[in-house]
Amino acid sequence: MGKKIVTLGEIMLRLSTPGHSRFVQTDVFDAVYGGGEANVAVSCANYGHEAYFVTKLPQHEIGQAAVNALRRYGVHTDFIARGGDRVGIYYLESGSAMRPSKVIYDRAHSSMAEAEPADFDFDAVMTGADWFHWSGITPAISDRAAELTRLACEAAKRHGVTVSVDLNFRKKLWTTEKAQSVMRPLMQYVDVCIGNEEDAELCLGFKPDADVKAGQTDAEGYKGIFCRMASEFGFKYVVSTLRESYSASHNGWKGLIYDGQEFYVSRRYDIAPIVDRVGGGDAFSGGIIHGLLTKPSMADALEFAVAASALKHTLPGDFNMVSVAEVEALAGGDASGRVQR
Repeated sequence: MGKKIVTLGEIMLRLSTPGHSRFVQTDVFDAVYGGGEANVAVSCANYGHEAYFVTKLPQHEIGQAAVNALRRYGVHTDFIARGGDRVGIYYLESGSAMRPSKVIYDRAHSSMAEAEPADFDFDAVMTGADWFHWSGITPAISDRAAELTRLACEAAKRHGVTVSVDLNFRKKLWTTEKAQSVMRPLMQYVDVCIGNEEDAELCLGFKPDADVKAGQTDAEGYKGIFCRMASEFGFKYVVSTLRESYSASHNGWKGLIYDGQEFYVSRRYDIAPIVDRVGGGDAFSGGIIHGLLTKPSMADALEFAVAASALKHTLPGDFNMVSVAEVEALAGGDASGRVQR
């Protein structure tokens, strides 16, 4: 029987250009739904857990379509509040080779941005839960969403729920100063901190000894920062993805985990060509949650998460449509991509 996993955030309508066309070229958009914590919930549901996504969506049909997108993949929608005026939108232009992907947000005044504490009974949400996951995107949406995040974390602690965060700094949503003023106090509730080197610096003020933009992501540079983060905030685990971005179509990918004593670096995947990297970090978070809940060691948990997120890069859309068996086949060494017949 799977565990009860709760995630909180905003699910958006994603409008992406077909293939690799530019915004100014296209006459049509591919429409799917997605968003950080919703993507994590879908991963957890795929792995057999009882995944619950908490958000607020309008009563109208576009709001219902977002609810249906979650239900289609087995995510529980019992705690989704209905009301407000709009579903947040983001536009995606998929890059290729040396041209980067672009995201344009149209999410101001969404239902989730204007949600109230009265919309949610977080004690009911957290009853019987094993895990609660949120990301730095949610408190960045609005001051109201930041307050909801704090209330959800407090309820999770009251109910003895393990709490994970994906730091996920989004410069189009808030400044570094604002991020640190909101995020640092929220870390007292967090058991498992997930984020890359840039997130740790911009959200929490920690800087690694590595030049990320130049592709130098030596795991040694992370050890000092992980130790400092764990000691300052009391995290049980600090987890990071290490992305080597050679181009929009070709990335190196691995992960690193620290439990207060030991460091473990995963195997590295060479991902080329990338189909869609949006949601790759969320696929990693979903994988680490499943791994830490079910695997015998943090090393096994990390290998599962890195393999899961590597597979996400091969799939269009925000959601990671893979099973435990498929992830474990890749984590076990079969990266050939040969046809299975």
